[in-house]
Amino acid sequence: MPELPEVETVRRGLAPAMEGAVITQAAVNRPDLRWPFPQGMAARLQGQRVLQLRRRSKYILADLSGGESLLVHLGMSGRMTVSGDPLGQFVHEHPLAAKHDHVVLDMDNGARITFNDPRRFGSMDLMATAGAEAHKLLAGLGPEPLGNAFSGTYLAQALRLRRTPVKSALLDQRVVAGLGNIYVCEALFRAGISPLRRCDRIATRRLAALVPVIRDVLGEAIEAGGSSLRDFRQASGELGYFQHSFDVYGREGDPCRTPTCGRPIQRVVQSGRSSFFCPQCQR
Repeated sequence: MPELPEVETVRRGLAPAMEGAVITQAAVNRPDLRWPFPQGMAARLQGQRVLQLRRRSKYILADLSGGESLLVHLGMSGRMTVSGDPLGQFVHEHPLAAKHDHVVLDMDNGARITFNDPRRFGSMDLMATAGAEAHKLLAGLGPEPLGNAFSGTYLAQALRLRRTPVKSALLDQRVVAGLGNIYVCEALFRAGISPLRRCDRIATRRLAALVPVIRDVLGEAIEAGGSSLRDFRQASGELGYFQHSFDVYGREGDPCRTPTCGRPIQRVVQSGRSSFFCPQCQR
């Protein structure tokens, strides 16, 4: 499932084609994805100007001129791609309609936004922009890891009394929004903390020091266009490249890249998710 860097990459790719443009035609080609689409979704989108695209956790929100916001979750295999962009950001002509093109938005600048989702685990919803944070999918989310509210003091206080493994705690969206399995594994490796270690057994200074590490990993991943493991594509249709920089994720049995180590990377299952780590470098 796309994590924060992939969603942010898609948002940045869509923004030049969508922000300030009017949705001249909206086609909704099925009644649902993971959940039913909101009633009258196509009619509610058509004629609306996109004021801004923003991201909250792993969701994209398009604020519309009529006072509603379109919430988009890519799910396991969802893609939002742009074709026919007159600004020159994308070179693709409008493709022929594909089997899993479930929502298609034509913009007044000639761009077309296509939401394609073969496995249909994605979702879309419409809600009032005012009070959007109270939406059932957004309410209760923790701070953004790239925002000011996510500080060393905050994270240390949020985790220091927890008796759960630090990997599980960082995946809790109520603690920090948008982190997923890939980037938590990578951040813990850089911080030298084992994913198995309980939060209440990690020194406060080490918990606080995780914050800049997490930000660095996320920033590098965004600059690389995210990670393409199976289905993920940028809005241009191109692959992300951060998977080529993984230190531990997906590298079970390969040697640790720390020059003085070389121990095989191990994999364990925690709460149904694979955790990759170096038993020598992470304690």
